[in-house]
Amino acid sequence: MDKYKLPNVKTFEYTKIIGIENIEFGKNIIIDDFVLIYAKEKINIGNFVHIANFSSITGGNELVIDDFSAISQGVRILTATDDFKDIGFGNSTVDNKYRNIKSSSIKIGKFCIIGANSVVLPGVVIGEGATVGANSVITKDLEPWGIYISNKKVGIRNKEEVMKNYEKFLATSENVRVGSLFKNEM
Repeated sequence: MDKYKLPNVKTFEYTKIIGIENIEFGKNIIIDDFVLIYAKEKINIGNFVHIANFSSITGGNELVIDDFSAISQGVRILTATDDFKDIGFGNSTVDNKYRNIKSSSIKIGKFCIIGANSVVLPGVVIGEGATVGANSVITKDLEPWGIYISNKKVGIRNKEEVMKNYEKFLATSENVRVGSLFKNEM
């Protein structure tokens, strides 16, 4: 069940991590089957993070996913991509001088949720507590505690109630805090 045997990280038979030496893992992380992580540069995955099935993290630039964040099914996090608007043509099969590669780090703040099948493009900062609706394409920074459909803010999360719930979480023992996948290890 635990393919990579990383301390405090659950991976599965069909989880694929390339460049694992470039990843700093927190505790109580779940990386589902059929997730691809290609870490050419530093990736930091915080505590209590879930990366759901059929998601991918690629591009070759840095990424931070802070504590208590969720990457839902089918999400694509791209720290680099080709921009075909100007001079670029081709793909990885041609030399980079013929391509117009956009590469930049991404930061996903604490308590964030990225909805299913969303795409996060290079250079984006998703502020603490922000949530992104399913099938969104994120091309610019998102303010903390906002609720977004793509780049459009459609609401505000209840930060006060989330933080009250977080305080309750902190007041409990570790064996009560963790999900069922981690309970058998205690």
